[in-house]
Amino acid sequence: MTTATTPVQRTATRPRTVLAMSEETKAAVFGPDALRRLEGVAELDPTLVVTDFSREGDGVQGRLREAEVLLTGWGCPRVDHDALLRMPRLKAVVHAAGSVKHHITDACWQRGIVVTTAASANALPVAEYTLAAILFANKRVLDGARAYRESRRHVSLLSLFPGVGNYRRTVGLVGASRIGRRVAELLKPFDLRVLMYDPYLGADEARALGVELSDLDALCLRSDVVSLHAPELPGTRHLFDAARLSLMPDGATLINTARGSLVDTDALTKELRAGRLHAVLDHTEPEVLPADSPLYELPNVLLTPHLAGSIGGELHRLADAAIDEIQRYATGLPFHHRVDPDSLAHSA
Repeated sequence: MTTATTPVQRTATRPRTVLAMSEETKAAVFGPDALRRLEGVAELDPTLVVTDFSREGDGVQGRLREAEVLLTGWGCPRVDHDALLRMPRLKAVVHAAGSVKHHITDACWQRGIVVTTAASANALPVAEYTLAAILFANKRVLDGARAYRESRRHVSLLSLFPGVGNYRRTVGLVGASRIGRRVAELLKPFDLRVLMYDPYLGADEARALGVELSDLDALCLRSDVVSLHAPELPGTRHLFDAARLSLMPDGATLINTARGSLVDTDALTKELRAGRLHAVLDHTEPEVLPADSPLYELPNVLLTPHLAGSIGGELHRLADAAIDEIQRYATGLPFHHRVDPDSLAHSA
C-alpha cells in the first residue's frame, strides 16, 4: 500500500479526472474560478457529474474507464467493487469534503487506491464557530442580550451574572480530532485553562497543543464549557448521558458541533428545562428535532441548523484544498491529507 510519504505512481501530466458528487454540491463548491483552475491541472469534462457509476450514455462509462483520479464530494455514490470494475485505471480519490466513510469502501483499500480528503479545510469554520461559542458562553452574551431586550433599560450584569467573563475559566475539549486540535490552537491567546480528553492522545502531543490531558469525568467536573469534537462511533453513542451531564457544574455550557448521537437528547433536555445547564447545539439527535421540542424555545439554548461547517463562500476552500491535492498528484508529489484506512475505526 502507498504510504503517506510516497507519491502515487501516475501516468499523465494532467491526470484524467471525473467528478462524482451531486449536481448541487458541484454548483456550491466549484465556482467558475475553481473549475478553470481544475481544468489547468486535470483533464476532465467539467460539465459531467456522475451520481451513478452504472449510468449509461453521455460517454460516462468511457470517462470512467479512463479515469485516474475521482474527484468526489457530497452525494458521491459508493465506490464499491462493482464501481471499481468500471474504473480499471483509477489510482486516487480526492474528496472535496470531510469524512470519506459514506462512499469509500474496503474495495478501495484492497486495490491500493489512495484517498485524500479536505477534512482539514472543513475543520476551520467549525473551529471558528466553536471559538465564538466558547467566548460568548463564558461572557453570557445571550443572557445579557435577552435581559437587555426585555427590560429596555440599564442591566446590571454583575448582579445577574456575577461569574461572567473568560478570564481563567476552564474549557474542556472532548476529542483531539482535526477540529478539536484547531480549537485548542485558537484558544491559545486567551487566559483560559484548556483540558482535553481523547484516549488516543499522548502526553507529548497534549503539551504541544497547550492542553492538559484529563479523563472524561474529571473534565466534566472541572469545565465551565465542554465542547464535543469526537467522532460518531458505536463507543461514543450517548457519551454524554444523564450520569455524565450531571457531573457538569451548575451554569456550565455544553457545545456540540460534532454529532447529535454523542448526547442523550432526553437527558440533556431535562437538564436544560431545569435551567441547570446551557447548550449550544449545531447537531442534535434526531438531526431535525420534532416541532414540539422545547429546545427551540428554551432561553438557555442556542440551536443552529448544522451551520458550523463550511457554508456559502467557505465551500470554495474545499475546492481549493482538493485542487491543491490533484496538483500535487500531477507533479508527482505525495498528498498532504491522505486518509489512513487504519485510523478510520476511531475517526470521523
